[in-house]
Amino acid sequence: MTRIILCGCNGKMGRMLTQCIATRDDCEVVAGFDINTASTGGYPVFASPVNCSVPADVIIDFSRPESLSGVLQYAVEKRIPAVICTTGLSDEDKVKMAKAAESVPVFFSANMSIGVSLLAELARKAAAVLGDDFDVEILEKHHNQKVDAPSGTALMLADAVKEGLSYEPTYVYERHSKREKRDKHEIGISAIRGGTIVGEHDVMFCGRDEVITLSHHAASKELFAVGAINAALFLIGKPAGLYNMRDFVSAV
Repeated sequence: MTRIILCGCNGKMGRMLTQCIATRDDCEVVAGFDINTASTGGYPVFASPVNCSVPADVIIDFSRPESLSGVLQYAVEKRIPAVICTTGLSDEDKVKMAKAAESVPVFFSANMSIGVSLLAELARKAAAVLGDDFDVEILEKHHNQKVDAPSGTALMLADAVKEGLSYEPTYVYERHSKREKRDKHEIGISAIRGGTIVGEHDVMFCGRDEVITLSHHAASKELFAVGAINAALFLIGKPAGLYNMRDFVSAV
């Protein structure tokens, strides 16, 4: 039985993870980290990792960027893997993850859905095939409570497209800020925030007289919870290093 610590356990995704794990027989939640220390999931909740002495096999972090340093420090000190699902991380945060990954396995993905990972692979392939003949635009839609824009998933998809191109594209987020013709070597990234949209991402390849659109629509947050749990189980027994959904999909 894999013992899991949830960081951000009393947030929306933390509660979803608690529910999903409760239905499984291969893992259990043994503790949680959250500024709200109410224990509603049947396990102890600590305001800070430094207060936790509960033995565990892996940490899943679905909290906020400011919690990352404490989670990584705890993982390194306790020598346990960490699955980082938090979005809106800075370049400095990613450097911290890479440093921690020198000591323990660290899994990071801007989106924990296997479907989104497949979308990224398809976008990479499409960019390699279509090349300079198609303009690329990425549209992402999320609920009105999401803080970061564009989404980490949209940036992940843009990076996948970039890997398939023969040139170095420029990411353009605010087209209204400049009144000029679209540059051939740019990727437009647009964000919509409204209602309770869980997450929708479209990668559009716009050519002469034709448009190819690759899409992923999430109907609930449960798919992200399931992806995080599977990533946690995937990390058990792995050597130190930085892992992502491509590694997981390749191992399936």
